[in-house]
Amino acid sequence: MSVERSGVVTFKGNPMTLVGPELTVGAKAPGATLIGAGLAAVNPLEAGAGKTKLFVLVPSVDTGVCSIEGKKFSDASQAFGDDVAVFLVSADLPFAQGRWCQAEDVKNLIMLSDYREMALAKSWGVYLKELGLYARAVFVVDKNDTVTYAEIVPEVASEPDYAAAVAAVNAA
Repeated sequence: MSVERSGVVTFKGNPMTLVGPELTVGAKAPGATLIGAGLAAVNPLEAGAGKTKLFVLVPSVDTGVCSIEGKKFSDASQAFGDDVAVFLVSADLPFAQGRWCQAEDVKNLIMLSDYREMALAKSWGVYLKELGLYARAVFVVDKNDTVTYAEIVPEVASEPDYAAAVAAVNAA
């Protein structure tokens, strides 16, 4: 049975229920199979093996806040170097993610979709039960797949703390 957590996030002021356990700093990041470009199966922990991994989890790239967030992390990631993998994960189909990347000229994020099973959303505790989407969250996972930074944004329609996330990547 899945864990349900209330009182963690709101969406436009309305309380939401998160499904899945809370993923905290110091925990091992659970693996999950997601869908990448060309409908290829991708486990981001394996794809980013030996690297620091920044996970940008958003409800949908087709919304204004998610688009802004994706672009800001894309810009920030240009300074990270090759030892950091940056994953933007949503429930959007890979085709929509590809269109967004092309429209926004984003080439340095690894876009992954969890539309089939929402496996990562549920195992990382960021599945919005009422909406069937991701909560807005940012995680940094080190080279050993240990979570070193976790932010679940309290209001889904708000942006995350970019500076704290970038600092966590640089410290990992």
